Amino acid sequence: MTRESVGADLDAELSQRYAQIDWNVVVVADRLEEPPVMPLDLMESARDRMLDEDWDLVLVLTDFPLKDGRRVVKTQLSPVHGVGLVVVPALGVVQVPTRVRKACLTLVEEILDFDDDDSVDDILRRARQRSEDIEAHAGENPAQFAARVLGGNVGVLLGLVRANRPLTLALRLTQLIAVTAAAGALMLITPDIWVLASNYGPGRLGLLSLIAVAAVTASLIVGARLWEKPRRRAEREQVTLFNVATVLTMTIGVTVFYLAVFLLALAAAFLLLDGGSFKQLSDQEWSVGRIVDIAWMTASLATLGGAVGAGLEEDDIIRAAAYTREPEADDH
Repeated sequence: MTRESVGADLDAELSQRYAQIDWNVVVVADRLEEPPVMPLDLMESARDRMLDEDWDLVLVLTDFPLKDGRRVVKTQLSPVHGVGLVVVPALGVVQVPTRVRKACLTLVEEILDFDDDDSVDDILRRARQRSEDIEAHAGENPAQFAARVLGGNVGVLLGLVRANRPLTLALRLTQLIAVTAAAGALMLITPDIWVLASNYGPGRLGLLSLIAVAAVTASLIVGARLWEKPRRRAEREQVTLFNVATVLTMTIGVTVFYLAVFLLALAAAFLLLDGGSFKQLSDQEWSVGRIVDIAWMTASLATLGGAVGAGLEEDDIIRAAAYTREPEADDH
């Protein structure tokens, strides 16, 4: 198996399967990182090379065995950055060219968010939005440029966010979970919280929820340096999409995490609190509404405490949780 044969086979396969798209597969041999190397480092170096070369997406084939913790990595992708990774030794020793071609094809389809049920128009639209750049206008400020980029790439942006699987984001952030759980347990049995929750109305509790989600989201993005700046004008569009997709992914993930914390706090409140102690310590009438308010405030304050846990997470863990995942079907 040679580099040229891999590129030719992938080009032929893509051209046959998606004949309506003009594919241009370029094969480049390069040592992006010196071993030992982590999958995320290799993918980030490939993304930088993609920006330098003005490619639309990039696949990395490596003959170095890679691990993510104790797990052997076969394939991995970052839909936001348009990067796929294939670890050739992990695919086995039988029918290697066929397995590599199938792995590359799967990564391209998932990066471009292609689906078997998509129409020809859907496939063409997604490919066009990935490949066509928006021209910068003279005298245009960054906000105006960003608005045009988002307006012309709504489908791509939504596909990037969906492919990131933000609903499972928080499950990969162990420090955030630990700090939030500890903070919530302490706050739930604090009478001062009962009094404050009873006196706050839905408006103030709702505002506190928004602040909590925004604080954790900002802590994750700033702490792991997920917000990027373009190094030159040619990168402005792609970097804008990177940043907006990152913010949406993190916001959705943290919001789902917040709702889970609220439900846990609500269940714990019904189990741990009783009407007699509540009335005696808070001088408030006991009701289901009071319990909901206490759980609401507990979830918000515990999530704010989770912002500290977000700052304790290692940058690589946050970046991997935000960007990378395995393909949905990996039978190689």
